[in-house]
Amino acid sequence: MTLTPLLEASFAIKLHVLAATLAFLLGGLVLFRRKGGPYHRLAGRVWVGLMLVVALSSFFIHMIRLVGPWSPIHLLSIATLWYLYRGVQAARQKRIPHHRGIMQGLFLGALVGAGLFTFLPGRIMHEVFFGGSQPWIGVGVAAALVVAVALLLCKMLRDSSLLSRFARAR
Repeated sequence: MTLTPLLEASFAIKLHVLAATLAFLLGGLVLFRRKGGPYHRLAGRVWVGLMLVVALSSFFIHMIRLVGPWSPIHLLSIATLWYLYRGVQAARQKRIPHHRGIMQGLFLGALVGAGLFTFLPGRIMHEVFFGGSQPWIGVGVAAALVVAVALLLCKMLRDSSLLSRFARAR
């Protein structure tokens, strides 16, 4: 594991990684805590702010260029901005099951799903975790992250709104 590739990256990438990491950690905590109280509302506002930074900073990252400076990941950023708006709107309108589904979907898709792609060979996070003189440390951290994500998925699958959403989709 080595932080050198991240330290040598552009400011936009550093900001993006910091905000995504904090959003992942805070989002995981929010999923396990009681919902609806003052802590949940404060943590949710911070999480939305972090996700805004993640999505907006991605527009300044042009490592993969498929259409001019853009790549398909930028479509995910646009979708993230839209669903953040819809999730906040649903919470303000007291449509809590809708809010919960949107926010859980954002956590899984925009953080967990997109985050997994950053570990592919040739990407900065792959080099951070699996490069350097001691790649076994990165493997251990990556394994811990996989366990954390598995626990979050189990928690979310036990949530009746997520199960009912999948049942309705069939």
